[in-house]
Amino acid sequence: MSSEAPRGTKREPEPPPPGGVLWSLAGDVRALLMLPAALTLQVAHPAVGAGVDDHSVFRTDPWGRGERSLRSLQLWVYGGEEAAEEGRRLRKLHRTIQGTDTRGRRYHALSPANYAWVHATGFPIYRHGTRYLVRPLTEAQERALYREWLQVGRILGINDRDMPQSIEEFWPYYRKVLADEIEATVVVEDLIATDRPVPPPDRGPRPLRLLVKALWPVLLPPLARFRRFITIGLMPPDAREAIGLEWTDTQERKLRRFCRVVRAVVPVLPERLRYLPYARRARAAHRMRGTR
Repeated sequence: MSSEAPRGTKREPEPPPPGGVLWSLAGDVRALLMLPAALTLQVAHPAVGAGVDDHSVFRTDPWGRGERSLRSLQLWVYGGEEAAEEGRRLRKLHRTIQGTDTRGRRYHALSPANYAWVHATGFPIYRHGTRYLVRPLTEAQERALYREWLQVGRILGINDRDMPQSIEEFWPYYRKVLADEIEATVVVEDLIATDRPVPPPDRGPRPLRLLVKALWPVLLPPLARFRRFITIGLMPPDAREAIGLEWTDTQERKLRRFCRVVRAVVPVLPERLRYLPYARRARAAHRMRGTR
């Protein structure tokens, strides 16, 4: 039976291929450590930062917001037929997000320059983060990662004309945005602050939630300091400089020691601890198809 779409219909964009570079990275628990840097780089764009500042619930419901974002990201890579549907859901969600940024410019969340930047940040963050937490990518793996990230962009509904189509096109685009747009927005300051009030987690078993709530005044300060450390540390140096985030040699050495431990521990974990739920299920299903 032919798998081609009927004439006159538009084919759904396909998620990254099983066994690809992104397939291995996005569901690994180490990817969780890269997410704060990616989010911070996204909102360092004045229009994206203003949209999040004006419309997001990240301050009042950070745990729910984080859970929904992670679920969405996992669907882009491991969702199969659900991936394109998730992309449509996100575009519908962002249709009404508009306003004025800190430079007095009108913005809309789905403007190609804004929406494409949110997507674009994933590639340099993955590329940089894997150097510390996994291993440096080979040139072939880096190019494969970029091709697969373009597939994610298509799932999000971004046109090819609005995304650099090769690594050679990506870096000039990326550096231009860093030079012309990126700044320490209000949302960036919130995400790296260590003195902002954060509600205790409201997910998980009730006894654990109650225990964490009771200990939250003690737990929050070191967690906030770690969040700042890992956010700035796993930010590519050129992006860090564009935002104006300080990073010392002492902090760099501390980050490298921490990452050496992570690189040693995570690969020996059982699959149920090493991979996030969507990734585990997708990997298991892929293995089953391979044995038939």
